[in-house]
Amino acid sequence: MPDRPMPNQPMPERPMSERLLTPPLATLVAGLVLLAACAEQGEEQAADATPDNAAPASSEAPAGLPRSASPAGARVFFVTPADGDTVSNPIQLEFGIEGMRVVPAGVNEPDSGHHHLIINAGMPDMSWPIPANEHYIHYGDGSTSAELTLEPGEHTLQLLLGDYLHIPHDPPVASEVIRITVE
Repeated sequence: MPDRPMPNQPMPERPMSERLLTPPLATLVAGLVLLAACAEQGEEQAADATPDNAAPASSEAPAGLPRSASPAGARVFFVTPADGDTVSNPIQLEFGIEGMRVVPAGVNEPDSGHHHLIINAGMPDMSWPIPANEHYIHYGDGSTSAELTLEPGEHTLQLLLGDYLHIPHDPPVASEVIRITVE
């Protein structure tokens, strides 16, 4: 006679130990135990591989990420607006580039990158991806022109080229800072 109930009959009560460790759960528990054992072994091997005279781990932030090289003479600049312009919203922006090509973010090709607009802020940390917020606008789609709306008053703008991972090149390819007045 089979262990299964006939159709339309309730399932027989199983002992608690059988209900807790179903095959999928047992597999998961075994995997976690194995993973924990491997992690402990890896830590022990790493500790054994460290020379006794090695310097202690630094509490400083990591040095940063690798940076793509930029060719000598590469530059970005504003075609419009010009330094000292008085403009009204929406502001028409046009970006220029020489010595490199504009490609979308994620495209890893030599001598290429995409524009980032810095508004009323300084240069970011060059060893990390350029932030994305109200002060650092990404044009990861490969745009070379845009419209921008700013509050009335004086503002500073600067362009910074980022590589396929939004990291500034080495050396950085950045425009001069321009000042505009929005009416």
